[in-house]
Amino acid sequence: MENTVVKERIKRLREEMAKNGIDYYMMPTSDFHNSEYSADFFKVREYFCGFDGSNGTLLVGRDDAKMWTDGRYFIQAENQMKGTGVELMKMLEAGVPTISEYLLSNMEKGQVLGFDGRVISTSIGEDLEKKLGTKEVTLKIDKDLAETVWTDRPLLPCHDMYVLSDDLCGKSFKDKLSEVRKKMQEYGTKTYLLSKLDDIMWLTNLRGNDVECNPVALSYAVITMDSFTLFVQEKEITKDVRTYCDKVGITLKEYGDVLQYVKEMKAEGNILFDKRNTNFITFKVLLDKVKKEDLRLINAKDPTEDLKAAKNDVELKNIREVYLRDSAKLTEFIYWVKNTVGKEPVTEYTAAMKLDSMRAELPGFIELSFPTISAYNANAAMAHYEATKDNAAEVKKQGLLLVDSGGTYMGGTTDVTRTIVVGDLSDEIKKHYTLTVCGMLRLANANFLEGCTGKNVDILARGPLWNAGIDYKHGTGHGIGYILNVHEGPQNIRWRFTPGQNEAPLVPGMIVSDEPGVYIEGSHGIRIENILEVVGGVENEYGKFLHFAHLTYAPIDLEAIDTKYMDDSDIRALNDYHKMVFEKVSPLIRDEAVLGWLKEATREIN
Repeated sequence: MENTVVKERIKRLREEMAKNGIDYYMMPTSDFHNSEYSADFFKVREYFCGFDGSNGTLLVGRDDAKMWTDGRYFIQAENQMKGTGVELMKMLEAGVPTISEYLLSNMEKGQVLGFDGRVISTSIGEDLEKKLGTKEVTLKIDKDLAETVWTDRPLLPCHDMYVLSDDLCGKSFKDKLSEVRKKMQEYGTKTYLLSKLDDIMWLTNLRGNDVECNPVALSYAVITMDSFTLFVQEKEITKDVRTYCDKVGITLKEYGDVLQYVKEMKAEGNILFDKRNTNFITFKVLLDKVKKEDLRLINAKDPTEDLKAAKNDVELKNIREVYLRDSAKLTEFIYWVKNTVGKEPVTEYTAAMKLDSMRAELPGFIELSFPTISAYNANAAMAHYEATKDNAAEVKKQGLLLVDSGGTYMGGTTDVTRTIVVGDLSDEIKKHYTLTVCGMLRLANANFLEGCTGKNVDILARGPLWNAGIDYKHGTGHGIGYILNVHEGPQNIRWRFTPGQNEAPLVPGMIVSDEPGVYIEGSHGIRIENILEVVGGVENEYGKFLHFAHLTYAPIDLEAIDTKYMDDSDIRALNDYHKMVFEKVSPLIRDEAVLGWLKEATREIN
């Protein structure tokens, strides 16, 4: 069926392109800070193609339109873009060019590529500039063409900010700032432009609500050796925030004035920035400044990234407590699913709403850490499927319900996935489920030398599946923020080498997800996700060893386990984990029926 709404929008976009002399127009999934999630104001790509996944880039030419996304979203994107005339480009698949490769092959000498330079990272902008320069292609980066076409566009998000106490954060803004300034000196810089929202929030001990499920405020920070200037929307500054900023020495200025401020400020020395997190227009302003003032622009990883990745003792203590309460609530939800499906009407959406409401009852709850994924049977084959009230499958007494969810609390941010048996399963599904559980636990039980990155240990999670000729098209693990974003770097666990990708050693205090899965289109999806803390182990003549400690304690569904696919060590690992689940979670369960079920759900198997 033809999607006339999207086609009309693209038609009007092409008219604006023609008016502005633009041959191709590119629309990524990003805000002005390269955040993972974008507020409604920034959902230009979604508006012009219909695909609403969290990663994708739309490229509209005069005669064609193509949208690039990764393996998590192939099925979803194909479904959502039917009838739009937009072609799906499957990233990293054989024969599929990158965006820059496609442009290089298709753009003619002297043509113009347009994009809003505020939503394109410096790294991407420079790469396009360099590669397309060989064909004398011009970049037009000062036009947000959606301004004209998208007449009912939502406003820029603007919400009250709030202050976290030093006691809750474990370290004051003053102490964190001192560490950042030491890093600035190591880089030979005296001025630092910080653009990454969660880093700014972590550094200042402030929080906001400008990005869905991320407690951040739209902001920039300019740091020198004796000043700290924070750019936020004036309407977001509460009395408490202003009092706090005055007390700790944070100068507040209007969010939209940052570029003019940078142009006019007297830089005390070389300027530090991180091109991964700085948009292209801001980079161009910085570049022009250092040229005029005979300074150097130093591109380096934001020092805040490493500093916030290894949690301090206070953060870890709070995180462990939050994860226990969160795990207990998830356990109660699993019980509810198993005792409700088939007796009362349940859909993917109502199941998600039930879990969301249960989480909201927990002390210190702020918001969800991401929209709850509740996916039944074939829908779970779409790794990041999201049901809606008007588009949700009924959950019946057959197959599996995958639920990936989390919350942000005063004390931590959680993320967990369980795939729940709701009825009869095929032998193939039991095999896939069992191998997924084996992979999750093998990684969780890893011992590894200090200096290892996630790439060194990824095979432990994928190994059981790879041995069966199966893979999953997403990373195995990501870092998680503290009362911050559910996805945080620099640490990650993945096998593939990608040029420019972070490669960070795992160090004590980091927390990371462990989430292998199996996704069979048209049939089922399975993911089991625990969050792990990196902890120190023995140190001897071979070096210092590290291992993981579980933060997540929720039962794994034994109804889907087939022990013929498990080694003896896998069975022991599952039994040991379930023993810990019962010991840690049962004191938090008040309902005797749930407690009795939990005891059976965590029983020893052989």
